[in-house]
Amino acid sequence: MSIEIRVPNLPESVSSATVASWHKKAGERVNREENLVDLETDKVMLEVPATADGVLKEVHQATGATVKSGDLLAIMEAGGAGAAAGAASAATSSGAAPGAAKAAPTSSAAPGQGPAVRKMLAEAGVSGEGMKGSGKGGRLTREDVTMQLPRQGPAPAAARAEAPAAALRPAVAGAREEQRVAMTRIRARIAERLIDAQNTAAMLTSFNEVDLKAVSGLRAKYKDSFEKAHGVKLGFMSFFVKAAIEALKKFPVVNASVDGSDIIYHGYYDIGIAVSSPRGLVVPVVRDADQMSMADVEKAIVAYGQRARDNKLAIEDLTGGTFTITNGGVFGSLISTPIINPPQSAILGMHAINDRPMVVNGEIAIRPMMYIALTYDHRIIDGREAVLFLRTIKEGLEDPARLLLQL
Repeated sequence: MSIEIRVPNLPESVSSATVASWHKKAGERVNREENLVDLETDKVMLEVPATADGVLKEVHQATGATVKSGDLLAIMEAGGAGAAAGAASAATSSGAAPGAAKAAPTSSAAPGQGPAVRKMLAEAGVSGEGMKGSGKGGRLTREDVTMQLPRQGPAPAAARAEAPAAALRPAVAGAREEQRVAMTRIRARIAERLIDAQNTAAMLTSFNEVDLKAVSGLRAKYKDSFEKAHGVKLGFMSFFVKAAIEALKKFPVVNASVDGSDIIYHGYYDIGIAVSSPRGLVVPVVRDADQMSMADVEKAIVAYGQRARDNKLAIEDLTGGTFTITNGGVFGSLISTPIINPPQSAILGMHAINDRPMVVNGEIAIRPMMYIALTYDHRIIDGREAVLFLRTIKEGLEDPARLLLQL
């Protein structure tokens, strides 16, 4: 029985997708729920699984093709005889002797690979063959690749030639080569949104600095018991989320958005947390963060971070949001001016924590200091509100009891 594999229904905000890569070729055996092809949208990577056991009979969309909801991707034959039979059939139809077609060897084939794993292998210039996968069904995980890369040499030149164009060739001394690589959909979308933000909003950035001695002391004192009780580490981000929510409650316009000539005030706190992924920066949303405990916030952030690295984020994870927090400090950034994530009206930037000499009660003391930045839309947020917003965050972090008491 022939089964049509079609592009799944895309959300209204996504008009089309690009065929990123096929995991199976025509004639190969596939198992039910096995990923056949990756579709890249401007927000997430979608996997299209097989709906039954069988053989992939025909591939109708080549890698790089643009497809829409319902477009035919492939046809598979349920309960087929497998890759060897498919290859033999293809060889026979082309005039080759039936015995000339041989099944592809499987003993050294690379285990199943997700998009993030394939990117790591491509960047390392290796094929993944011979690696042992610890994931479901023997699939390679990022940890598998990290652990086994040192023990596997580079792939043959032919295999490296098949790597994605994004894996740039290493520069040769004295050479003046240039490589033209098409933007991925998500990178193009990021560029579009950033330009839109700069062209639409009247962006301005204010700065302050925070003494994180009190927060650092709390983390050091309770990190072990917190992790034992909740199964997640106590990080800085949950303190910043809670401090930001208290500041948003005092200055609701920072939590608002512009719609034409109207200001929309949001009576809820959906906080976007910017995280890096193999495809670029994404901003999953922690919804109703004001109703969550610090442990819940930390768990949500860890879960989103892992899903971002594995390209498992759904469209729903990235839509909405009333305010965003980004942490350039994890990469060593000392200070920056983050760009608003439209249609939001403000974004908070965290930065690196550095020990600096500070004047405390008339004496010089070494303190763990962080610069914080608020970029805001000056069309609806005045400088006074922005400065007081940052001061509220500073006060909450320097005296964490204020967060508990909601002062």
